[in-house]
Amino acid sequence: MAAARRPAARRHSRRPARRRQHAHDRLIGLVPAVFLVVALVVAVVNWLLAHWWVLVVIGVLAALAGGGWVYHRQQRARWDAVRAQGLRYGLSQLDALHHTRFEYAVRDLMRRDGCRDAVRAGGGGDLGADVKATDPYGRRWVIQCKHRRNGLAGSAVGTPDLQILNGTARQVHGADVAVIVTNGRVTAPAVNFAEQQRLHVVDRRTLGAWASGSRPLWELLRAVPPPRRPTTLS
Repeated sequence: MAAARRPAARRHSRRPARRRQHAHDRLIGLVPAVFLVVALVVAVVNWLLAHWWVLVVIGVLAALAGGGWVYHRQQRARWDAVRAQGLRYGLSQLDALHHTRFEYAVRDLMRRDGCRDAVRAGGGGDLGADVKATDPYGRRWVIQCKHRRNGLAGSAVGTPDLQILNGTARQVHGADVAVIVTNGRVTAPAVNFAEQQRLHVVDRRTLGAWASGSRPLWELLRAVPPPRRPTTLS
């Protein structure tokens, strides 16, 4: 039985040797490729040294391209700032929007007011936050948008809509200011609930004043929390 096991042991001992041989062969095969790469690099460097003006042309073109890109970005930033400062919406324009575009319009108005990080977050699973923004005073805004195609003739925003906002704005989204914005009507019980829960309602009248004017939203609302941090605007 012992004699029968020896061939198996010898066969097993050959495997590491074969692996080492394969590795050695692969290494030998890589040597020409390495020499080829080195030779190519040396040839390119020597050619560029002999034709130094090519490097100058490449540098000039790169500088022009970089300068053009920076100039384009600056011009775009200036144009965006000009557009944001002059952004205005009439109520008829807002009524004609799709509800998604209405959310983008509210986002753009917040950006106009100086909320540079304003984003549209609406969609499936938004948990009551269609727009989020931080104002220049450091306050975090969470806005729920309720667009009505027929304006005042559409269905009124009711207490259940405010309850959703109240349940998620502060606890989930960390809001300092929780707002519901509509181009339609708001029921009296909903207004009372908002006052009790320190929520803010932007109805059609307030929306019209905000969207068509130049005053930021926090100047149109009552009992907005004080600034979180001192700023040049404080």
